[in-house]
Amino acid sequence: MTDRTHQDPSEPAPSPAVSETPSKSPGTPPDATAEMRVPNLLPDRSLLRWEILCVLALSLGAAAVSATITFLGVLTAPESMADQTANLIRSRAQNRPWLDLSLQLYAVVFALAPVALVVYLLHRTGESARTVGFDRHRPWFDAWSGVLLAAAIGAGGLLVYLVSWQLGLTRTIVPSTLEGHWWETPVLILQALKNGVLEEVIVVGYLLHRLGQLGWSPWRAVLASSVLRAFYHLYQGVGMFFGNLVMGLVFGWFYLRYGRVMPLVVAHTVIDIVAFVGAVYLIGRFDWLPM
Repeated sequence: MTDRTHQDPSEPAPSPAVSETPSKSPGTPPDATAEMRVPNLLPDRSLLRWEILCVLALSLGAAAVSATITFLGVLTAPESMADQTANLIRSRAQNRPWLDLSLQLYAVVFALAPVALVVYLLHRTGESARTVGFDRHRPWFDAWSGVLLAAAIGAGGLLVYLVSWQLGLTRTIVPSTLEGHWWETPVLILQALKNGVLEEVIVVGYLLHRLGQLGWSPWRAVLASSVLRAFYHLYQGVGMFFGNLVMGLVFGWFYLRYGRVMPLVVAHTVIDIVAFVGAVYLIGRFDWLPM
C-alpha cells in the first residue's frame, strides 16, 4: 500500500506560479512598484520593438522624418536660414474664424490620440499611466519642479535661439499667425498643453520605459530619446536642433532620477505658453526679438 496525499475535490487547484515582479525599467517611480506586481504580460522582444516603431510612426517619429525633409528644403533654398520663417501655429481657414476655431480644436484633440494609444498599450502589459508617472499622485512636486525646469530650460532655450539666429543657424520662428481672433490665446494655451503631453509622455515616459524593458541601459535610452526630440525640431534650424538635444538630456536625467513624467509635462507646457502667448504681445515691441 502506497502513501498518497489526496486533494479534497472541493478545494481549488493551486494556480501555476507567475512572476509577480517584472524588471523595472529606467525611471520607474517607487510608488509604482506595488502596481507592477502583476503577471508579466510583456510580449516578446520582437513584438515590443514593433510596438515602439508603430507608436513612433503614428506620432513623433513621423514628425522627425517630416522635419528632416523640411530642413533639406531650408538648406537648398536661395534665402539664408535666418531669412526664412518657421510658423508653428497657423490659421487653418483664412477669414473664417469659426471654421478656423473648429479645425484648431480638432487638431489639438486628435493629436493626442497616440497618447491614448500608449496608455492603452501600458494597460495591455499589466501597467498603466502611473507606471511612467503620468498621474496626479504628487501634484505639488509636479508643479514646483515643473516650473523650476521651465525657468531653466526656457531661459537657456531663448539664449540658444537668439545666438543661433544671429549666426544664421536658425530660422525666424513665428509662434502664431492666428490673426488676433478672440480665441487665439485659449487655443495657444491648448496647443502648449498638447505639446507637453504628447512629447513628454511618448518620447520620455513611454519610450524610456519600453527601451528599458528591451534591456537598454538608462543613458543609452535617454540619448536615443534626446536625438529623436532634436530631429523633430530640426525644421527650426541647426541651433534649435542642439538646444532640444540638451533639453532632452536634462528631461531624461530628471525622469531617471524621479521616475515621473508629469513634471516634464508641466515644464514643457509652461515653456510653450510663455513662447506662444508671449510672442503675440512681445514680438515687434523689442528690437532684440527676431521678427
